[in-house]
Amino acid sequence: MGTLSTPVPAEREQPSPEASRVALVGVHGFGAHHLQNLERLQANGVVRLVAVADPNPPAPGALPPGTAVFSNLDELLAGTPALDLVIVATPIQTHAQLALTTLSHADLYLEKPPVASLADFNRLQEAATAAGRSVQVGFQSLGSRALPAIDELLAAGEIGTLLGISATGRWVRDRAYYKRSRWAGKRSLDGIDVVDGVATNPLAHAIATALRIAGARTVDDLVSVETDLYRANDIESDDTSVIRIRTAAGLPITCALTLCAAESVEPYITLQGSEGTAVFYYTEDRLTVSSAAGKRETVYSRVDLTEDLLEHRHQLRSVQGLATGAPLISPLADSGAFMQVLEAIRTAESPALIPGQYVTWEGEGDAARAVINGIEDALERSTAAHTTFSELGVPWARPAVDSDRPVLSLPDGGLPSGGGEPGTSAIETDQAAVVLATLQSGAGLAARISPRPYLHPVRTLAGVKVTDHLPADHPWHLGAGFALQDVNGSNFWGGKTYTRAAGRYEERQDHGRIIERSTMSGPGLLEQELSWQAPDGTELLRERRTARSSLLDPGTWQLELRTELRAVVDSSLGGPGSNGALGSGYGGFFWRLPACSGAEVFTAERAGESEIHGSASPWLAWAADFPEGPATLVFATPAEAQDPWFVRMADYPAVGSALAWDRPVKLGAGESLVRSFTVWIVDAKLSPAEVAELTAGRASAAG
Repeated sequence: MGTLSTPVPAEREQPSPEASRVALVGVHGFGAHHLQNLERLQANGVVRLVAVADPNPPAPGALPPGTAVFSNLDELLAGTPALDLVIVATPIQTHAQLALTTLSHADLYLEKPPVASLADFNRLQEAATAAGRSVQVGFQSLGSRALPAIDELLAAGEIGTLLGISATGRWVRDRAYYKRSRWAGKRSLDGIDVVDGVATNPLAHAIATALRIAGARTVDDLVSVETDLYRANDIESDDTSVIRIRTAAGLPITCALTLCAAESVEPYITLQGSEGTAVFYYTEDRLTVSSAAGKRETVYSRVDLTEDLLEHRHQLRSVQGLATGAPLISPLADSGAFMQVLEAIRTAESPALIPGQYVTWEGEGDAARAVINGIEDALERSTAAHTTFSELGVPWARPAVDSDRPVLSLPDGGLPSGGGEPGTSAIETDQAAVVLATLQSGAGLAARISPRPYLHPVRTLAGVKVTDHLPADHPWHLGAGFALQDVNGSNFWGGKTYTRAAGRYEERQDHGRIIERSTMSGPGLLEQELSWQAPDGTELLRERRTARSSLLDPGTWQLELRTELRAVVDSSLGGPGSNGALGSGYGGFFWRLPACSGAEVFTAERAGESEIHGSASPWLAWAADFPEGPATLVFATPAEAQDPWFVRMADYPAVGSALAWDRPVKLGAGESLVRSFTVWIVDAKLSPAEVAELTAGRASAAG
């Protein structure tokens, strides 16, 4: 990151008498980049590299003529008077002591991260202030001229109101990377903090840049930092993590980072606006902006942080030491917010080891590298929904905070009267303990997702997962459940809101939440009492939601879902369709399916998305090959009303029953509305004839 690659002229000029006297501590690793940059600056007469210090001396001819070589900083300072600037590019755990030693002799350029603990950061700040020294921290990406341009586009409202920021990093690192030094991949070494993880070292610029864009510089600019840390490699620190931050201004920042990707891509910062997005590829200084005005891309230049520090010193000298010059781009004080993140990582539970079945090793020997299966999708979902890996429920993640949730399994007892073949009771006994669905509370989700309870994952008897939640394309799609986009002007669906007045989807601060008042579970039964609350906490609806399971045969189980909505106040239940968005009448019962192949959707009379969407029929079937195997879901229309079906296949896989397809449902205070659904979940891809036979049993039972 921030590679200093400006070529050095073949013939070096002698530095001018006014050139700053500079020393470099650490000439290997990233120190080699500093050495290259200093050669450029010396050739231009800006600096004189008078000394270097490293226990492993540089190769002969690697330094400009006349550069003294020492084995450590103490020897360098004792033998090199009148230094203007010392650059420290050494292992993380050495930064604090070397920086403190330097401050009584010269100004300081300190590589990132500045130190390995918040306590050391505070000590260093106090020492720098007492010594009257300037300290620049080596977050090279902060020198990008794209950052002022981002400030300008935000101020101009080009992408609307800034709703959130995410940072995505997908890099590849092999075993050799972790063998390059004793401290690589360590949380501590010989009792000294190191904290060399993905978020604090190789992809630290992603976090620092996101914080700078958010205007978060000091410790006080953050109100919370949450960590979700993992490792696929045999190391102490994290190589794959989500860091979720909330600023004092209430802005969410989610950083999803890995060194275990299938291939390396340029890391990027995404600005999520109400009217568009901006994506900043900070290693390339490249900014893309997408809004109603179209898409544009600009590549910016970058200010070298060493030159910035030298210019800062020059300005201070020119005004007799008065601090009236241009501020540093990356001063020590402005690393406070980053250090708050580092401290949260340092004090967090040790990273969890990702089980081997979720990791693929590519290459041999020291060139071997870990690839976490599906990591790209997990990173994308995390940043889109501002969720952790645990909340996403990826199979290798730690259980979420509310992981001890009620589940739906098969009821005790035999098959329904007259059902099944002789001898199937033993099968049913084995399957009774199978978790068919888990009830999620949704309580911890971001407000924009309209937090609410839902079923996920829902599985077939053979374990095929047939629901999805928090997908990157629509993060507010939550498994199987009930939701409406408009209840008296409150959005209980999530995402943007379609209003008749605007005639389009708009980003509004109108998201309500559905809160669990009570939950009761038993064999084959889940019952909830729920409260639908507007953004200001006003209760609009009370709901009683029930889920029941039963076994039909060894490959089929039946889910009965019932909701009773009672209006607490006079209520209008609607959505995009009832607000004028033709063909977008979603709202009510909704089932988001996972990615699948060979999907077929059909009713008794129709087939395909375009034919079924908006139509009414007694049942609808979705048959497909899912990642774990084939399955068919058959949805029966609610007994109370034959509401139109909502179907999506091309854009994303989902089925819904539209409560307010083109007009709202009105309920007076105290009035109730009931909808009951039957879903058959089958471990096979059924034909229309087989589905008709399956649903015929329901019709005859009803008769």
